Amino acid sequence: MARLVGRCGVLLAAAVFYFLNSTQLLPVEPGQFLKKPTLLHALWLVWMGDMIAQLIPAKKNLALGSKKLFVQYFKDSGIKGNAVALKKYVLSTTKAAHGILIIWALLVGALGLCRHQGWIGNRELLMVSILFYVCDLICVLIWCPFRLLLKNRCCTTCRIFNWDHMMMFTPMVWVGSFFSWSLLLVAAVVWVAWELSVFMHPERFFPQSNLALKCENCTDKLCTQYCHKLRRADKN
Repeated sequence: MARLVGRCGVLLAAAVFYFLNSTQLLPVEPGQFLKKPTLLHALWLVWMGDMIAQLIPAKKNLALGSKKLFVQYFKDSGIKGNAVALKKYVLSTTKAAHGILIIWALLVGALGLCRHQGWIGNRELLMVSILFYVCDLICVLIWCPFRLLLKNRCCTTCRIFNWDHMMMFTPMVWVGSFFSWSLLLVAAVVWVAWELSVFMHPERFFPQSNLALKCENCTDKLCTQYCHKLRRADKN
């Protein structure tokens, strides 16, 4: 919750800069990143650090949902070799993930059309990404619309958990600056690493084969109303 408050603070500060001191948002513009340092450079460093952390197996302060692609977070349930169940899981979750990808592509395409028509500019696209930065934690802590399509029990078992940065930064694909492309490049690396792991080691993402994903073994402190209900059901 402290992180959510912090992200809301970032959004509020960005809104103040947008209306009152737009020079703080200049690094988003092409050719401006290496000029005068601003607070937006600090946010760029935070975002870069968050993404790099998702590529480091030993990072301790990340949620299990983000780390389950690594072998050290896999606890074999003994049915790892159940190829039929694994195949069914991969097909169903990937189909749902592709549906979300299509919806997101349409949203980003609509933003691109607005940019092309001159209705919004680079700084507006940056504000959209910062808004998504806040929404990312809202999905974790309060309510997640993607859960309706994925039908996952919680964030720990979420098929697209590490898609967060890719989804956050894709609105800035239309900006074409070092600020936007550098973030998108690293986000793409994180996304590719995640997707490769899903198809090469699906057992790490499957609750029936990875005991670490079971409620009783979960080490995360991200329980939403969904998780609390599941925990009560397990106790009963």
